[in-house]
Amino acid sequence: MNEVPAIRLNNGTLMPQLGYGVFQVPDSEAAHAVGAALEAGYRSIDTAAAYRNERGTGRAIAASGVPREELFVTTKLWNDRSRTWRREDVLGALDDSLGKLGLDHLDLYLIHWPRPMRDDFLTIWKTFEEIAESGRARAVGVSNFRPADLERLGAESPLVPAVNQIELHPLFPQPELRAVHATLGIATEAWSPLGQGKELLTLPAVTEVADRHGRSPAQVVLRWHLQRGNVVIPKSVTPSRIRENLDVFGFELDAADLAALDALGRGPSAGRIGPDPAVFDA
Repeated sequence: MNEVPAIRLNNGTLMPQLGYGVFQVPDSEAAHAVGAALEAGYRSIDTAAAYRNERGTGRAIAASGVPREELFVTTKLWNDRSRTWRREDVLGALDDSLGKLGLDHLDLYLIHWPRPMRDDFLTIWKTFEEIAESGRARAVGVSNFRPADLERLGAESPLVPAVNQIELHPLFPQPELRAVHATLGIATEAWSPLGQGKELLTLPAVTEVADRHGRSPAQVVLRWHLQRGNVVIPKSVTPSRIRENLDVFGFELDAADLAALDALGRGPSAGRIGPDPAVFDA
């Protein structure tokens, strides 16, 4: 397997373009799953307070023997509606995540959802500015933010998010949002990059490309992301699939392959699998 390439974020931090996501991995299984990913060669791990598996993730990191400077660890602030999020709440949440992970700093800290109906992400972002300045996170960013949310941040803060982690896959390619990212210098990171392994991986447009390259449908979709410039964090708890998802650097899709996958986009009303950030406030 070839070495995972890195992208340079807007503050100069290098981030692996392919990482391992632990969404929906129980904490009791996270140490084993993340350990398998680190053993396979992943060096970027993506978790979140809301996933409730930071402790297991931290145990795997500690047991791996991989030097801290070789790792890129992301977690997310779960800015739920349990409180009004003030500076001390944000800093307390960061302390809690770092404690569970067993780390003294993060490589990337994200606001998990914009929750525009509560209109508090600007207050949270002001504290993220402080976190970035302190070095407790090498980079800070957002997740699930829409163009309008990014515009509001830009109007109020000089700090541009390094990353926006969003639902993105061939059925839901989000061209408008990706164009905004390109203009602002924000890296696009895809969650559910394989469409949660459902219909997408069975479509003829995907399976035919996979057959031509002698690769799996999942590898073809991940390759599409990489060649489109996205950061990807596929999730699996099966060791063979964990390794397979990393083995995507020994082939390239040609223009016709990319066009076939591009043509699968269905638009926001039909392609979305996860929650709509405009209304999500769980």
